[in-house]
Amino acid sequence: MADEEIRPAGAADVPVVESVIDAAFRPYIERIGRVPQPMEEDHTANVAAGKVFVTGEPVIGLVVVEAFEDHLFLDTIAVHPTAHGRGVGRRLLRFVDARARALGLPEIRLYTNAMMWENQKIYPRYGYEFVERRVDGPYDRVHYRKRLL
Repeated sequence: MADEEIRPAGAADVPVVESVIDAAFRPYIERIGRVPQPMEEDHTANVAAGKVFVTGEPVIGLVVVEAFEDHLFLDTIAVHPTAHGRGVGRRLLRFVDARARALGLPEIRLYTNAMMWENQKIYPRYGYEFVERRVDGPYDRVHYRKRLL
């Protein structure tokens, strides 16, 4: 796994992007009481816009990122449940760091649903600091940032 590349997703990857996101987020539907936002995204548009990067053959993990003037926004990170515990998420988070640095951006921002408490334990281990908890429409979100020096 350590040597598998992370590459931009292409149009042919859209079905597997949808499949990995569905598998990764479906378990949260009952807990949060609604479909998680990543499951409702326009994956075709995100891939076409160059926001999606995938890893594995077949694809087992992905990130959706968007560059802004002062930060890189980590919109989604998803690892297929069959690949949990293999370091895929860690590699994807390192990729996001490298991507932000390559773009000359000083910070990465993300949020997670407040009911996805597993994530709230993971992100601080990778240098993310809590910013705030805020309700955005129907979503109760915990916002994080990571400053890159």
